Amino acid sequence: MSPILKVGVVGTGIFATDRHLPSYQEMSDNFKVVAAYNRTKAKALIFAEKAGLPDNKVYDDLDQILNDKDVDYIDALLPVQFNVSTLQKAIAAGKPILMEKPIAATMEQARKMVQLADSTDLPVGIAENWLYLQVIEPAKEQLKRIGEVVGFTHNSTGPFVQDNKYLATTWRQNPEHIGGFLSDGGVHQLALVTDILGEFDTISALTSQVREVSGADDIVFSTVRLRNKKTIGTFTYGSAFGASEKSVFLKIYGTKGSMVIDLSNKTKPVIKIRVGDSAESASAEEVIEVNVEESFGVNPEFLNFHEAVAKKDKTLFKSSPRAAFHHLACVAAFLESSATNGDHVTVERI
Repeated sequence: MSPILKVGVVGTGIFATDRHLPSYQEMSDNFKVVAAYNRTKAKALIFAEKAGLPDNKVYDDLDQILNDKDVDYIDALLPVQFNVSTLQKAIAAGKPILMEKPIAATMEQARKMVQLADSTDLPVGIAENWLYLQVIEPAKEQLKRIGEVVGFTHNSTGPFVQDNKYLATTWRQNPEHIGGFLSDGGVHQLALVTDILGEFDTISALTSQVREVSGADDIVFSTVRLRNKKTIGTFTYGSAFGASEKSVFLKIYGTKGSMVIDLSNKTKPVIKIRVGDSAESASAEEVIEVNVEESFGVNPEFLNFHEAVAKKDKTLFKSSPRAAFHHLACVAAFLESSATNGDHVTVERI
């Protein structure tokens, strides 16, 4: 029987309240939130009331929650410019830690995050829930049917939403993290594409800022070559446009067929596949509906981290700092390429 891990939540904002806490409560056989931290204690107290925490488990001093002996691991949801210092403190306190994406605010910080994670046996994770979407495994299985992958198109575009609750946060309106929304949301898309197809090698991109409130460039159109040197494709991301249809899909072209992973309706994702090496031999389109759980990857992500912490084996967690490093490195390459009018840029490796 797996143990119930006691969680200390660091940062009690929107996503902590609306998704992380409900996930822990839904999986009460595996987790129990036992402490909370916010530098503004009043905010931590509001969260504590929802979590059923006593006042003596509410902190406005980070060191105190890190050194709380009742806490098995830390779930940190802080602006990412604080990830490095928070990880340093967690390692010093001997606490496993799950941290919010993107991995860091800058590539220099991202390198430091990987270095720190490599220096400890403690499980260290970056919360990229799109790595745990239920559509990924069946998509990988179907991929075998379409032969060698030679091309792809990833598109995640949609209209600007004025009442977006996440947009209202100051740290997003005045981003210290490179790319602003391009990294904040773009790493989700990159996690999906690279987990299915492989890591990016070179990028040619143009980025632009459509909305002043974004605080930085908020759309990217790019061409990509994968590290296998055989697969080329396009990657398009942005939700800053005028009225338009929300569209999220990954179309993959193989030598023996093609496949579309359609997430435009996140509650009803589908995989569409056609098999055949030519128009003459093409099969009828097959449509595979994928069942989803309401957390959109968060619950399985937490269970994976639970396994790593319970077994004291950091290699068991899929969303490692090394994996997350690549996603931010792609964003950095988008921006670098755009600054030189679309010149090809090699994605940094570590």
